[in-house]
Amino acid sequence: MTLLIDPPNAPGYGRMWSHLASDESFDELHRFASYLGIPARGFDNDHYDVPADRYTDVVDAGATPVSSRELVRRLQVAGLRRRKSGMLTPRRPGRPSVRARRLRAGDVVAVTSPAGPVTPDRLDAGLAVVESWGLSVRLMDNVRHQHEQLSYLSSDDAVRAADFMQAWGDPKVTAVFCARGGYGAQRMVDLLDWEALAAAGPKVLVGFSDVTALHQAFSARLGLSTIHGPVVTSLGSGDESSREQLRAMLFEPSSGLSLNSSLAPALLPGRAEGVLVGGNLSLLAAGLSAPGSQPAADSIAVLEDVSEDLYRIDRLLTQLLRAGWFDRVRGIALGQFPGCGSAESVRYLFLDRLVPLGVPILWDLSVGHVDRNLAFPLGVPAILDADAGTLVLKASALV
Repeated sequence: MTLLIDPPNAPGYGRMWSHLASDESFDELHRFASYLGIPARGFDNDHYDVPADRYTDVVDAGATPVSSRELVRRLQVAGLRRRKSGMLTPRRPGRPSVRARRLRAGDVVAVTSPAGPVTPDRLDAGLAVVESWGLSVRLMDNVRHQHEQLSYLSSDDAVRAADFMQAWGDPKVTAVFCARGGYGAQRMVDLLDWEALAAAGPKVLVGFSDVTALHQAFSARLGLSTIHGPVVTSLGSGDESSREQLRAMLFEPSSGLSLNSSLAPALLPGRAEGVLVGGNLSLLAAGLSAPGSQPAADSIAVLEDVSEDLYRIDRLLTQLLRAGWFDRVRGIALGQFPGCGSAESVRYLFLDRLVPLGVPILWDLSVGHVDRNLAFPLGVPAILDADAGTLVLKASALV
């Protein structure tokens, strides 16, 4: 661990100031500042502002003098640089979210179960895929558990929330992968410490289905982009292109990435641009009016679901429409909705309920509860071209 301080060269309030930082962790930085009596209000995103008359004291206490350029470089290399534009704070709907940094071989990823219990064989197969990408896996204590009375939960709400907080708050963890969906994320999401999550800085969150509750909350409460993509238990089987798209999105993110594997049919022609928002239709409707609900205003809504009777899909769409969730939506991209009725009946329902919105609509995308579950980043700008049948990212999923 190295504590760094640059020369007193920043003017403010009639004084000159230095910047005190750590290239190891914010915890070490906070402890050092507290030891020196530097007030907590002096912390500014990724450093402490230190008045010139304290410079010598800080150096004598063990901080290494470096240039301002070197201090910034060391923070960037350590992944601890936080520009003000990258602060995790709520953003208005339709605004691009803060993106976490891309993954590198050797990065630590935590695997947690925020909802339902896992099938051991499927979990092990998925973990092998994650490790084959050169990542170091940290399996949280709760992952292999099952609630004694409520068998559809992996453990108590407080335990699942604590596991998630421990994973996200670990400075060595770069990404959190959800082991599976199921049901339960809604029960624990309000037990999370959102100030602590924000302080831990941008990280990668991956999952889909019930994880939509977390995607929505991270977007609305922190303004953080997350990745709607395969959970760990679905990585060991199914479609190879799904695994490869997620791997590339994590390690080699780029703009211009197509989010559909083939040209998608249009329900309504046209072209729209906006950040991506959405996920599982049932979870979006269930989260209406709850803290952390993110509407589709000035955005492109991506919707998917599975095994819901057609009238239930109708009811969910109607609920979102009546609540104003679709107000000012710019475009809509729909998944395949397997087990929800015949393709013809599902298509007719979407025409009936969504075409009156008057925005471009694609359907039959390979997202969500299908073998080919292509990952996409929420909170990142994209272009929906219904005439061409494409949905393409305008910016990379990660930085």
